[in-house]
Amino acid sequence: MIDNRPMRVECAVLRQVEMPLKFRFRTSFGETGVKKFLLLELRGEGLSGWGECVAEEGPFYSPETLSTAMPILSAYLLPLVLGKTVASPAAFDEAARRVRGNRMAKAAVECALQDMFARAAGVPLGRTLGGTREKIEVGVSLGISPTAKDTVENVRKHVAQGYRRIKLKIEPGRDADRLAAVREAFPDITLTVDANAAYTLADADTLRSLDAFRLDYMEQPLHHEDIVAHAELAKTLKTPICLDESIRSAADASAAIALGACKVINIKIGRVGGHAEAVRIHDAARAAGVPVWCGGMLEAGIGRAHNVAIASLPGFSKPGDTSSSSRYFEEDIVEPALEAKDGIMPVPTGPGTGVAIRPDVLGRVTTSIQELRA
Repeated sequence: MIDNRPMRVECAVLRQVEMPLKFRFRTSFGETGVKKFLLLELRGEGLSGWGECVAEEGPFYSPETLSTAMPILSAYLLPLVLGKTVASPAAFDEAARRVRGNRMAKAAVECALQDMFARAAGVPLGRTLGGTREKIEVGVSLGISPTAKDTVENVRKHVAQGYRRIKLKIEPGRDADRLAAVREAFPDITLTVDANAAYTLADADTLRSLDAFRLDYMEQPLHHEDIVAHAELAKTLKTPICLDESIRSAADASAAIALGACKVINIKIGRVGGHAEAVRIHDAARAAGVPVWCGGMLEAGIGRAHNVAIASLPGFSKPGDTSSSSRYFEEDIVEPALEAKDGIMPVPTGPGTGVAIRPDVLGRVTTSIQELRA
């Protein structure tokens, strides 16, 4: 981290944005073809900082939704900074602790502050967080395909694009057949699966059968609130368990590691409430010898830039879900475009997130704007 000079936040602009995806993305939670999200801009002292709220329309991945995040931001979180001289992003992180939960809304504000302060200091955001890498390895997350054959063809396309890890979404009835077909076609790729909590301990035999496919890890097989059940399952598997939804804080991470519930952790900035908590989880996992990686929420350019910044920290030793923006969108709201080549994404070197808003694109995809002042 770097020393910050205090900054006055004069205005906040909340934009509701809709961006069509190039394909329909299916998980065990459901299917989507349009990315809807909130974009937050904080203005002050001639600078803007940007954050992306990754809450979804429905309360399936998280209790938070787009419709709940907006009033929480306007009534409780933004008043903590609007019209105030903020000492640092850490000061907001501390002040926001009295608001329970609502981590995705908190992350939008904290990320915007992190961007704003890093721009004021003239340094890349990744460096202010403790990042050491100039480039990161990138994996790709593939939604559930209709058939095993479709799954293989989807994997084939992304292997050809050089992605360093292939992750398949799975659910009961759409798991072993897909993996068997993929492993037969690609015996040597780094392969993982993500169940998004679709299984229970009653499915333990099915999950143990997936050991045969030499997975790098199995992500969030069981209910997100049941770390103990994951610890029980882990004792019976050869495949390491990675936790995602279960890990909302450094305390959760430490508990899961101590119980033996996971050997890998997926860190998502929105899920944990911002960069500060993401760094604390990173540090706790690194101290315990547990690798972490950066998960994705179908972010547009602002959220993707924040993900790339956090993924530059040394403990992020497995490829993340920071694949090319052009995989998801015909055009993004930022420039330069965040694009991976041969499975490698460069970490932006400009101040803050290192990307700039494209006003023309943002104007076309914005559905509403709310400006707030103290």
